[in-house]
Amino acid sequence: MDDEKGVRAATSRPKPRLAAAAAAGTRAAHAHPLTHRLNVLTRRVRALDVRRPWMWDTVVTGFWLMAALIDVTSGGWQRIPHNNDEVPLWLVWAMTFGLSLPLYLRRRRPLAALLMVLPFAFLSAWTGANLQAALLQMVFVFSIALRLRLRILALVLGAIAVPLVVGTFRYPVGSWDMEFVPMLYAFTIVALFGIAVRSRQEYTASLVERAKRLEVERDQQAQLAAAAERTRIAREMHDIIGHNLSVITGLADGGRYAATKSPERAVEALDAISTTSRTALNELRRLLGVLREDAAPTTGTGPWEPQSTPPKPRAPQPALSDLDQLVDGVRAAGLPIRVVVHGRPKPLPPGQQLTVYRVIQEALTNTLKHAGPDASATVQLTHAAGSLTATVTNTGPPPTEPPRADGRGITGMRERTALYEGTLEAAPDPRGGWRVHLHLPIPEDTTP
Repeated sequence: MDDEKGVRAATSRPKPRLAAAAAAGTRAAHAHPLTHRLNVLTRRVRALDVRRPWMWDTVVTGFWLMAALIDVTSGGWQRIPHNNDEVPLWLVWAMTFGLSLPLYLRRRRPLAALLMVLPFAFLSAWTGANLQAALLQMVFVFSIALRLRLRILALVLGAIAVPLVVGTFRYPVGSWDMEFVPMLYAFTIVALFGIAVRSRQEYTASLVERAKRLEVERDQQAQLAAAAERTRIAREMHDIIGHNLSVITGLADGGRYAATKSPERAVEALDAISTTSRTALNELRRLLGVLREDAAPTTGTGPWEPQSTPPKPRAPQPALSDLDQLVDGVRAAGLPIRVVVHGRPKPLPPGQQLTVYRVIQEALTNTLKHAGPDASATVQLTHAAGSLTATVTNTGPPPTEPPRADGRGITGMRERTALYEGTLEAAPDPRGGWRVHLHLPIPEDTTP
């Protein structure tokens, strides 16, 4: 019964997605209202960006292009000290568009966009215009650090340094390091910031992937546990219902023939049918009770609350000590059975006893159903050092058709035997009839 509870607990765990959603709801309930609103707004913006990435790229490009155009139209670039004010206005406009418009490709083609910008940055430094739109190269450096390899990033920083060197020596402002080094530091810091954001995204993605993998594994484990539980239930129901219905059928056939000649035997057959039916019903109720979720006990502090009730006791699984009752029931159905026991019985765990009981029960049930009215059966148990052997033979004719592929009788016996590393043989007996041979290894340190 402990195994059944464990399997039932495994199959009744809450789904990981529901648990994660509940945990997220709990965190959201305790979050600050402002933080919660910012998180909601961020998620909405990200969702919009995923659906329509071109929209966000257009907004960013339009914003910086507008800022660059305002700098040109207001003459701000001409007020920078030591700038060349004699640069033609049409060239300034061309450099402004050339430095701003490639921002639209900064996420999809960051390296190509930067290569489009570099000639205009070089031209701005060579002519001495020193447009502030050249600082937009930092955006491309950040995108490259976020998406491309570090080797490419190093080459990009070297390429960006060329316009800085040209502008420093053609239009010097004090010493060369006062203009070149701070800009190089600025681009380096932007690149490091892009690498940090990239590392954070990769770490978050690995955590999400791990969580998804664990969720899939847990779902698979739950499905495997449910499949194992369904197989176990089907095997138990087959053994319980199949055996008892076979016994009831044999008793009913015998009672029908005895009704005309010996009414007393017919009454005995009806009593046996009633007893067998009640036994099957009780075992079926016990099996179905395992499937029912145990309700949480309540203490009941008021008259309107239900009081806790102790769980109903469940009957134990059949054991070797119940073989006599099993044999008597099959004999009552009309099958002569001889039982032979060799050796001294040893205490066995309940699982192994149940396996031996179910195998003998299934073999006798098949004898009732297929061996014919004149058949007889022999059950032989051999207790040896380190093993237990059970052999069930009958004298009926062997079946003319092979076992069905979807049958659960022999398959269930093999599954039970495999649980304890045993072997099962089910084949026609060379002396006639059918033979089922079970061999279970029993370690010396086995305790009941």
